[in-house]
Amino acid sequence: MEENCVFCKIIKGEIPSDKVYEDEEIIAFKDINPVTPIHILVVPKKHIATLLDVKKEDSYLISKIYQVINKIAKDLGIEENGFRVIANCGKDSGQEVMHIHFHLLAGKKLGTKIVG
Repeated sequence: MEENCVFCKIIKGEIPSDKVYEDEEIIAFKDINPVTPIHILVVPKKHIATLLDVKKEDSYLISKIYQVINKIAKDLGIEENGFRVIANCGKDSGQEVMHIHFHLLAGKKLGTKIVG
């Protein structure tokens, strides 16, 4: 855990969140500034700053994140119409919190234009 990381503070319960999923390794919660009607952030509890910092031993965690995304999609009933998953890496990509996280976007038809 990083002391000044917003997501680490959410994980520790120091900052409230609207959780949709939690287990020992992953937490998922509604984004406070959603860009689509459904905008969930899926975050590993292990602090990993960017995708470039993912190590071989973290591969199980990345796989589990996608399993959790599938579960959330089914729980929310969005699997039939589809959804988008975005993971930003670094400032130029739009990564605002330096703790890897995956945006699950759904609830409206999404275009093919790259965001930004």
